[in-house]
Amino acid sequence: MIMKYLVSILGLLFFSQTVFSKTESLPTFEIYSKKHQAVILYDKDGSPLDSITAHLLAEDIYKVTHYKPKVITNSKNAEGNVIVIGSIISKLMNPFIDKKLIKGNFSNQWESYLYKTILNPNKKINKAFVIAGTNPRGTAYGVFELSKKIGVSPWYWWADVAVKEQNELVLKQNDFQSKEPSVKYRGIFLNDEDWGLQPWAAKTFEPETKDIGPKTYAKIFELLLRLKANTIWPAMHESTKAFFHYPGNAKMATLYNIVLGTSHAEPMLRNNVDEWNEKEFGRFNYKTNSDKVFKYWENRVKEAKKIDGIYTIGMRGVHDSGMEGVKNNDEAVELLNKVIKDQRNLLQTNINPDVTKIPQVFTVYKEVLDLYKNGLVVPEDITLVWTDDNYGYIRSLSNAEEQKRFGGSGVYYHVSYWGRPHDYLWLDTTNPFLLREEMMKAYNLKNNRIWILNVGDIKPAEYNTQLFLDMAYDATLFQQSESIIAHQQQFYGEIFGNQYAESIANIQTDYYQLAFERKPEFMGWSQTEPTTGIFNTAYNALGQGDEIKKRLDAYESMVKQVEAIETQLPENLKSAYTQLISYPVKASANMNKKFLYRDKALVYAAQGRKSAFKYKEMANEAYNNIVSLTENYNQLSNGKWKGFMNMKPRKLPVFDNPEINLTVVSSKETLGISVEDTLKVNGIDKLPTFYVNDSESHFIDVYFPETQNASLKWKFKTLPNWIQVSSTSGHFFPDDSVLLEERISLSVDWSKWEKEGKPTSDYLVIQSDGFEKKILVNVSDSYTNVPKNAIVEKNGMAVFYANSYVNIKANGDLKWETLKGLGHSKATMQALPLNSLPNTDYEKTAVLEYELFTETVTNEAELNLVAIPTHPLDVDGKVRIGVQWNDEPVKILDFKTEGRSKTWKENVFTNKAINKIKVAVKNRGKQKLKIYMLDPGVLLDYFVLNTNKGSLPYHLGTETRIGNE
Repeated sequence: MIMKYLVSILGLLFFSQTVFSKTESLPTFEIYSKKHQAVILYDKDGSPLDSITAHLLAEDIYKVTHYKPKVITNSKNAEGNVIVIGSIISKLMNPFIDKKLIKGNFSNQWESYLYKTILNPNKKINKAFVIAGTNPRGTAYGVFELSKKIGVSPWYWWADVAVKEQNELVLKQNDFQSKEPSVKYRGIFLNDEDWGLQPWAAKTFEPETKDIGPKTYAKIFELLLRLKANTIWPAMHESTKAFFHYPGNAKMATLYNIVLGTSHAEPMLRNNVDEWNEKEFGRFNYKTNSDKVFKYWENRVKEAKKIDGIYTIGMRGVHDSGMEGVKNNDEAVELLNKVIKDQRNLLQTNINPDVTKIPQVFTVYKEVLDLYKNGLVVPEDITLVWTDDNYGYIRSLSNAEEQKRFGGSGVYYHVSYWGRPHDYLWLDTTNPFLLREEMMKAYNLKNNRIWILNVGDIKPAEYNTQLFLDMAYDATLFQQSESIIAHQQQFYGEIFGNQYAESIANIQTDYYQLAFERKPEFMGWSQTEPTTGIFNTAYNALGQGDEIKKRLDAYESMVKQVEAIETQLPENLKSAYTQLISYPVKASANMNKKFLYRDKALVYAAQGRKSAFKYKEMANEAYNNIVSLTENYNQLSNGKWKGFMNMKPRKLPVFDNPEINLTVVSSKETLGISVEDTLKVNGIDKLPTFYVNDSESHFIDVYFPETQNASLKWKFKTLPNWIQVSSTSGHFFPDDSVLLEERISLSVDWSKWEKEGKPTSDYLVIQSDGFEKKILVNVSDSYTNVPKNAIVEKNGMAVFYANSYVNIKANGDLKWETLKGLGHSKATMQALPLNSLPNTDYEKTAVLEYELFTETVTNEAELNLVAIPTHPLDVDGKVRIGVQWNDEPVKILDFKTEGRSKTWKENVFTNKAINKIKVAVKNRGKQKLKIYMLDPGVLLDYFVLNTNKGSLPYHLGTETRIGNE
């Protein structure tokens, strides 16, 4: 079923259009062949964008065929095969399109286009392939969709995606009319550009401007149109001059028909950071300096009156800060009401007497949300723009009443961020499954007027930019979480070939999943604003199966897969592969190595291991690898991207080569022994308990102490024959810098165990010269009668996923539904429908039921319920569930967080919201858990029952099942 689903989604993603089809019934149009060489005709009286797209299409055809079509504007000169580009209502289209045959209300659709193949429209033209748009952007989308179909990726320039050359180019295409885009205004915000886009533009791409100027914006605007987007929020940091500083920027936006907006901190198309001169104008304070502020806004409105713009309404501080001059929320609301009234009068006076016809947005960002909650009244025609919490979780969306607003609502979302608790400006690490879930949630709750994505520098956020804008263009294709799998395969298949599509998509899924567990920028366990030094990670090197090794192994496997594909790729695909796949994966892997090897060095030094020094070297080597990888990135494509990739944005401590000061503990023992989980019983080391008929293994580390100078041998002096070990003996040498330790994996041969009389405990003894270590082994038969693969408590802990329910009950339209791919468990349960009302009647709501088996009886057990840290669906909402343990009363838990609380910070670092309740395990055996749906939108991930007050595993790993293979 999954493959059939993916195939159908992939087909839909192509918008039912075909190039090079084998279906003979489709109309054919020869763009380039031995007999036919098409020309391109566009309307000289039309939009300048028609000219731009016509010439870009000619360049695209040349890239594929080495034939460059003539571009003409006089239809009298058109002969042979002609590609006709223009507005559906233009005179140019009259000979080609009978408007009576156009289906529905197409001509009035927003940004739509049609394709039509016409035979012999006149004596000179054999065939015409018509691309007609309902406005210039609609036409452009049709042109660039054709470019994509002939093999020119939207990322041909920005990611150096190679074009597959063709000897002939024959289009087979049904007549086609596109739908309206799902979201009206769709675009990106260039932000925090200080370390990538701006220095690269200034020094490499546009040195004549020494900044992000019209040459750079032309390339950005072309990319936006190729991605079927229409809106830009320009770069606005101190490193960059304001958009209007260079007259060519605004002219370029007009030529490319790009809608100009500004961020939440920049009212009235102003860039306060660059344009507000405090020495000249005074404070940016509307309470004490309204005349100067008003004049500042008025000048821009007059300057931009012919610009296709969306005006940000309201006021914050000069940059990303709260409004000046107010003492409390009540005062702020009163002042902001005056600001909005004055701004709208400005627009009414200078642009359109009917102010409701002017696109305006009010961004409910940071402290502004509190003002909105406090009674601020935003006129109905202004679009409310909701925001995420900067880490991918939308803080609020329109409720049922707000959804009726004439101005509608939208979302401003981040895949790059500068700020507390920590930046993530370096790599693109927002999980696509999360991005889909949040934006589809917004869309389905009618927040579809404007979507803006903070992409940072554009690179390396290429894939998530594509995904975001594809969703904005046609949200119907992304209603199911599985659509992400199809989308990734399509994206990477188009670039690197279908033979690699699935493999690369799987690599990227793993890459984003590991970053979902912990972003590479967060691996120092540090914070910013204020900036702290780095700390040890929370990964356990000695327990939970060695969480550090598990994570490093996952990265190592991913790197090997990346390199295996890299060696097979033709040379012309390798630059794109480095930019889109290899650099992010390898850089992330080395960032993890840097900190996790550092952890190992410190932990092992505390144990007295000589190998601690080896791990210190490996941590420093990982840093050097990042340096080398980054240098290579900046040399790609003959230095085209020189200066773009910066491995130390803001020079935060997490990016440094870590100083690792080792003080290795002296040991009197000749041989070092470390047992998994470092457990002891009566002073004797103990392995974690083995469970009958379970395949799980545990480990013992044998290591060379730092104080040992002579070679030494070790062996098992005593080893029960039912214990299987990966090694029975070994030999260490003091001058061997590599083999300083050995990990012994231990498991149980259950058939031999039965023959030995099913012992419940025994001892191992490891021996070396003058040394013996006794280790206790316990076997539990607690689960011999439970169903195979049942969830059980092992060694004081039971871990189970939210989608591992034994029963699921809907109630009317209230239900729990699996979102595959999302979460630490990769299959979260979402409370639906999103538009349902909160409900606390447990008898009339949806329920999830779970079963698990325990062996410990205690009144002090702790049940940890882990959710994805989403926020309430609207400003007054909550994120609640009802929890019932066995027959105890239902407890209501709320995952909602407030502001920038300590809990919220931890939530966004870990992508977890954890609620804990104390439960009683009164009897061994079966326990029951029920989860009641109370608020819509809740996303449950996994649960952990602790019966011995142990710490939660940081690396989730697999569920604790019995007999699990």
